[in-house]
This record gives sequence, C-alpha cells and structure tokens, in this order.
Amino acid sequence: MSILNVEHLTHGFGDRAIFNDVSFRLLKGEHIGLIGANGEGKSTFMNIITGKLMPDEGKIEWAKNVRVGYLDQHTALTAGQTIRDVLSSAFDFLYDMEAQMNEICDKMGDATPEELDQYMEDLGTIQDLLTMHDFYMIDSKVDEVGRALGLADIGFERDVTELSGGQRTKVLLGKLLLEKPDILLLDEPTNYLDVEHIEWLKRYLNEYENAFILISHDIPFLNSVINLIYHMDNQELTRYVGDYDKFQEVYAMKKSQLEAAYNKQHKEIADLKDFVARNKARVATRNMAMSRQKKLDKMDVIELAAEKPKPEFHFREARTPGRYIFQTKNLVIGYDEPLSRPLDLAMERGQKIVLTGANGIGKTTLLKSILGLIPPLSGNVEQGDYLEIGYFEQEMSQDVTTTCIEEIWQEFPGFTQYEVRSALAKCGLTTKHIESKVKVLSGGEQAKVRLCKLINRDTNVLLLDEPTNHLDVDAKEELKRALKAYKGSILMVCHEPEFYDGLATDVWDCTKWTTRVF
Repeated sequence: MSILNVEHLTHGFGDRAIFNDVSFRLLKGEHIGLIGANGEGKSTFMNIITGKLMPDEGKIEWAKNVRVGYLDQHTALTAGQTIRDVLSSAFDFLYDMEAQMNEICDKMGDATPEELDQYMEDLGTIQDLLTMHDFYMIDSKVDEVGRALGLADIGFERDVTELSGGQRTKVLLGKLLLEKPDILLLDEPTNYLDVEHIEWLKRYLNEYENAFILISHDIPFLNSVINLIYHMDNQELTRYVGDYDKFQEVYAMKKSQLEAAYNKQHKEIADLKDFVARNKARVATRNMAMSRQKKLDKMDVIELAAEKPKPEFHFREARTPGRYIFQTKNLVIGYDEPLSRPLDLAMERGQKIVLTGANGIGKTTLLKSILGLIPPLSGNVEQGDYLEIGYFEQEMSQDVTTTCIEEIWQEFPGFTQYEVRSALAKCGLTTKHIESKVKVLSGGEQAKVRLCKLINRDTNVLLLDEPTNHLDVDAKEELKRALKAYKGSILMVCHEPEFYDGLATDVWDCTKWTTRVF
C-alpha cells in the first residue's frame, strides 16, 4: 500500500534547478536511505513532502490519516520550555481530548436527560481513545525514552535553550519517537549524537515496523538500518534495492555501461558524419549520404552527466611552533556550573588528538576555553609559542546575509575575484553555489565554505569541532586525506571512529573527567 505519492515534481531556486520531473512512491514498511552529494536537494525534498515548501510543479499526495514525524535539524525550541515539556508535547492531541472530557463533565450538572445520554456516550468514546493511546502512562513513557537517550542525566527540568547541539537533537528525536508516527523522516539524525546513542538509534530503527526515510552521510549507520536506496543526482531520483554498498556496485556498473554505449555511439556518429561529408556532393552516392543523414537526425543521442566537482583540501602550513601547543593547570571549564574536575592536560607539537564522549560533557567548551573564547571557572590555560590557530566551529550563524564570494573576501581582502572563485571551486562548489547567499546553501555546502577559509590561512594548529557533520562521502574522504597529510597539530571533536581511525595519534575520552554523570 502506498503511503506517499510524488508525481512529476519540478523545483529550483532562482536559475538553479534542483528537481526535474521527479516521481516517487513510498510503500508501507520501507526503510529508505536518501543519498546524494551536498546540495543535490535532499533536505529540500523533505521540506516539500512535509508541506514546508511549495514545489514549482508536481503533486504530493499522502494516504489518508497518515501521521508524519519529521526530525529537522533547524527546528526552533522555545525558551522557557523544559526537556519534559517538549517530550510531553508529543501527546498534545491526548491532552486536548482530556480537556474536552473535563468540559463535558462540567456541562453534565445542568444537562437534560437526553443531553446526559449524549454526554455519557461522548465521554465513553474519549475514555476509550485515551486508554488505547496509554494516556495514563505518559509520564512513565517520557521517563523511559528520556533515560534511553541520556536526557534524564541532563535533567528533565532543564531549559531547552541551554542545551548543546547533540542534546537538542536527542530531545527532538525523543519527542518524535514518543509520537509513534506512521512514517519517520530523519534528516541526518546522527549529527552531534555520541556513539552510545547512535547504537541505540540503530537498534530502534531496526525494530521499527513502520516506514522511514533517512538522510545520512554516515555510511556504516546507513547500511545497518535501510533496505532501499534513493539516489538524488543531476535533478533525478533513482531507486536501488539493497544497502549503500550494493548501490555503489550497481551504480558503478550502470555508469560504465553508459560510458561504453556513449563511446560506441560517439564513434558511430563520427563515422556517419564523415561519410555524409565525403559523399553528399557525388551523384552516385548522394542517396546513401542522405540515408545516413536521416539516421543521424533520428538518433537518440546519449549524454553523459557532467562530472561533479570533487573537493580538494590542502591545508597551508605556518612556521613550526614551540614544543607545547597548550598546557592546562587545574583547569575547570563550564558556564554557570563546572563541566569538569580540575584538569592538567598537555598537547605537544605533532599530536593529532580526538576528543570523544557523550553530548553535553564539555568537549566544545574545552576547545573554546583553550582558545580563550570563554574564561575558565578556575585554573588556567597556557598556549605555546608561535601558534597560528585555525578553528572550525560546529555551525555557521544563520544570520549571515553575505554571498559565498563576499564571505571569503571579508576573510582575505587581498584576494582577486579569480582567486576567491578558484578557492571556493577547489572546495567542490559550483559557480551557482559560489554566487548564492551562504544561508540558502545546504549544511554540507556551508561547511565547505568554512573549510575554504580554514585551508587558505597559514596554520600550525587546527581545532576542529565536528568537521564531518553534513559533509558528503567524497568530501569526508578528501578531508581525512588532507588532515593525515597536514604536518601541524590537530585537536578535534569527532563521533565517527571510521573517520579518525588511522588519523589520530591519541583519543581522549572526555567522560573520564566530566562532572556530569552518564
């Protein structure tokens, strides 16, 4: 049975086409991975099918009474709401029924016998619905999901606007799972999640009976939960049965077959054109030449899709720093309350250190304390000599109104227009992306703009906060290669073991020094 039908979908932004005559069907119980390079339109597709964005053309049709749950990275959480408030809001429709029931009870005192019969019937219906949806077990359900996602440790009464990126994702995910929708739409749910909770989500999705569509660049995670791939490429959406590895195998085979057919046809066209050119003027062979020309005119010409620009990252290196990059003495990090016990840490030149551990224990806070962006609660950080630091933040401000070109020009005013465009193109951005405003780009494209700033500055130390979030497979592979080749020192927050494996010289588990109980 079809849950969702998308027919002849066409959409674009300005002169940049995203989809061209795309059709798609979602069947009950399908577990779909939606994949494609950064900027191909995966999040746009999600926004169109959930009605957040109107397509230029096409029809979106959901089956009747289907409840859709959408995990969107950019959902705004309201100040003053606690974690428990947000999780409980999954049951708002039941609270509305309870209010309706109380209203009926208030009216019963003044009711006529006929009205009373009707009220009793309505009450019975509502009571049955509340019981069926486990209304009287809401608190225990909220507690159960909250504990599974580590939210109980943060504190159910904590204001949601005080949370880290990972904690925020967990709250939104928790609310979604409590809603038990008929279909889950998940846009990069593993971004900011720690290893333990990625494992929990993996188990949950494997046991999930309903349909889901998942966008993810985390290939091991994707492979473990999906049975269908939809590949978004060159304004088209193509279906492949199996996991990501199977898709790659079939895709490579189709690509080589198409290239072979293209080369064969290309040669045939050249031969026909040559024959026509040599024979159309001669009376004896003119008819044969005309026949060949007709064949040329009727031929369905095979076209190869333009190759996507692959990113190239080469970090520029500054002079060699002193022996120590930084040393801390009795450093306690945090904002209003401590996130760590007193720390005596040291990083030496040439080390490539990865910080791991659960969300909200202070990994980003540690980076910012080392940089001097936030003051420590006590103790001190001593930076080494001759440091040239490059810092990659988790997210870009959404208030940015500049184009990509302006963004790079502000950072490097001495660059010519050609140098700016060339620098952005090397990071895998096309001309249309380069001329667009930064805020309309996808998360992966925005990350490439920020990486562009980083690789064009002379550095000898890189502080990277979740650099792989949003990046597509090609960009991740190239970033790993570039970081392995980098002769400077690296301190990086990362939740993807397959990314830092073979790159890190040391892995620091931050759960060993946090004051948070996990």
